[in-house]
Amino acid sequence: MSKADAKEYMVKKEPYYYPIGDEIDRYEAAYDVRMPIMLKGPTGCGKSRFVEHMAWKLKKPLITVACNEDMTASDLVGRFLLDVNGTKWQDGPLTTAARIGAICYLDEVVEARQDTTVVIHPLTDHRRQLPLEKKGELVDAHPDFQIVISYNPGYQSMMKDLKQSTKQRFGAMSFDYPEAEVESQIVAHESGVDAATAERLVQVAQSSRNLKGHGLDEGMSTRLLIYAAQLITKGIAPVAACQMALVEPITDDPDMRDTLGAAVNTFFA
Repeated sequence: MSKADAKEYMVKKEPYYYPIGDEIDRYEAAYDVRMPIMLKGPTGCGKSRFVEHMAWKLKKPLITVACNEDMTASDLVGRFLLDVNGTKWQDGPLTTAARIGAICYLDEVVEARQDTTVVIHPLTDHRRQLPLEKKGELVDAHPDFQIVISYNPGYQSMMKDLKQSTKQRFGAMSFDYPEAEVESQIVAHESGVDAATAERLVQVAQSSRNLKGHGLDEGMSTRLLIYAAQLITKGIAPVAACQMALVEPITDDPDMRDTLGAAVNTFFA
């Protein structure tokens, strides 16, 4: 892989990220020793944005894979494809990242089958190698290569969890929704909505997060708050914007929708 190949995966523009603590310093230290990193936290709390920001800050290419239950090992490492000249090998995103020295980000890795995630093991210990068994090649990871995974511990179950043999190959960093004042600043910055409206949106979200485990699997994420704020900046009435971006996406239960709707009306009616 050439420098030109790596360039296409560079993060061109600084992604906005508001540090909550010393997570930037800790990640930089982990990258310096190429420690594989696991980011844990609820959906929409900033894990993916953090990785994008760090790739930009470190000036390293970033290859992101959205994991799902149908993803196979070949989807990660590569496969032979037919073309007019016969067959040719095409690297998967993990192999490409290992060759060019990218940060490979496996988003919501717990969604992938366990027999798929096992392929990352040789890259996450002293070997830093990726066997391409179908091709008969052993790829030595580029010195700049790092693997980062994320998942939401709230969705763990006996059927969907990482094996200890996988977990114990990573350093871990926990993320959560920021304090109200900080979250309001993030919502205002990302959407262009005024500070007072951003504060009210965060208050609605906090009401929903108090219902986690009491009718809701998850409360409203910072991502959803930004969606609602963007609708408001486009002229949608705040109550209607909240219904569309906050209430309807997180529950199908009529009683819970009414409860959340009441919280919206408390702050916006």
